Amino acid sequence: MKQWMGKPTLRKVIAGAAILAMTLLGAAGCGAQTQKEPAAKGAAASATGAKTKLNVGYLPAPGDVLFFVAKDKGFFDQEGLDVEMFQFTNSGEGLNAIKSGKLDTGAFGTAAPQTFIAKGTPFVAIAGMQSEGHGIVAKPENVDRFRTPQGFVGQRVATVRMSTGDAVWRYGLSQAGIDWKTQVTIMELDSPAAVMEAVKKGAADAGNVWAPFTEMAEQQGLKVADWSSSYMPGHVCCRVVATEDVLKAKRDAFVRFDKALIRAYEFYSQNQDETVNILANYVKIDKELIKKSTYSGHIHSIPDPDKKRFTAFWEAMKKDGYIQSDLDISRFVDPAIYKEALDQLQAAEPGNGAYNRLASEYAANNR
Repeated sequence: MKQWMGKPTLRKVIAGAAILAMTLLGAAGCGAQTQKEPAAKGAAASATGAKTKLNVGYLPAPGDVLFFVAKDKGFFDQEGLDVEMFQFTNSGEGLNAIKSGKLDTGAFGTAAPQTFIAKGTPFVAIAGMQSEGHGIVAKPENVDRFRTPQGFVGQRVATVRMSTGDAVWRYGLSQAGIDWKTQVTIMELDSPAAVMEAVKKGAADAGNVWAPFTEMAEQQGLKVADWSSSYMPGHVCCRVVATEDVLKAKRDAFVRFDKALIRAYEFYSQNQDETVNILANYVKIDKELIKKSTYSGHIHSIPDPDKKRFTAFWEAMKKDGYIQSDLDISRFVDPAIYKEALDQLQAAEPGNGAYNRLASEYAANNR
């Protein structure tokens, strides 16, 4: 795994503390991982036996847990894939790397890829990764103010532009009749670590972050005022995306990629302690915080692309002015890749409860 080496992004006024926080989370992106021996389950992919190389971008957070489990348990390898993983600070950076061809795929929010699509980048969602999992944090003496949308009027709110929680929060304000463009002072920062520091130092009254920064914020004396699910219940977050050209060139590899993610979902659902140990290789915080953020019920890791909620998210962003576009967003979701992967796994294990549950959910979520 590698950490993406781009230009510095944190605001100078909070750089020292923010960089320290990101270093704690990001150090795992540079460590070597133990290669697991292939198991009989999940035959390798190509007739020649050669593995297909995929460069994959991720954020060092529990929301990308399926990537981490698939890598560490050898599921990618067993599906005939040579996956190299690259860490990013925010969704915009990762999506630019996919757009430029430096990455084949990655999981970077929903607001971010949809914003890119609205501006003409042909990203296609082929799987899910995370749903919900974003929260509003504030100092304890201010937290009650931000439990309702009306409490944000006249306040300074730090957020990460194009993060899913940012878009959901703005939608929630709009639904409550609040014009976030004029009634709220929004500070767009480059990372959730920077957002936390702004709130702690009083530069912002509240901040919009995602797990595990929600749990980290509470450990550092802040409080979670509300969760993104209050504004848009069940909303999708990180989607696995790639460009149309890459999908056409490597479609079979992406079917196998989705198979590895589905197998990772089964493992994550049934093996909490080992999953936390795997996450600790990528998210350098206390394991109790990792477990709390991963299995608290505020965040859900599901590989289903969920076309229905992906489309609903697009319509919500258009309604509140986050994006402007006349595109048909359904053209930018390809559930068939995920369905083919799930069908293959079900055919091999027709009695597998996790696969059968995902099949039922697919039927409801991708009509």
